[in-house]
Amino acid sequence: MKPGLNYIAVSRDLLKLGLKHNTPIRIEGFDNIYYVKDKMHARWKNRIDIYMGVDVKAAKEWGRKKIYIEYGIPKRD
Repeated sequence: MKPGLNYIAVSRDLLKLGLKHNTPIRIEGFDNIYYVKDKMHARWKNRIDIYMGVDVKAAKEWGRKKIYIEYGIPKRD
């Protein structure tokens, strides 16, 4: 994947809640709409993984957080 893409991976238990491939998601703390593009290993539950490209520093600064997400929302223009 290329840097700058607004993609996330979701744990497999979230697929049952409607977070399927290409579902638009708004993530607390981010202005952009993100899209489900991958699923995580079966050992993970109730998690998302935000793709941050090659920016390791940004990923480490963001770290692990409990956040609020909205999904299935229409894309903002």
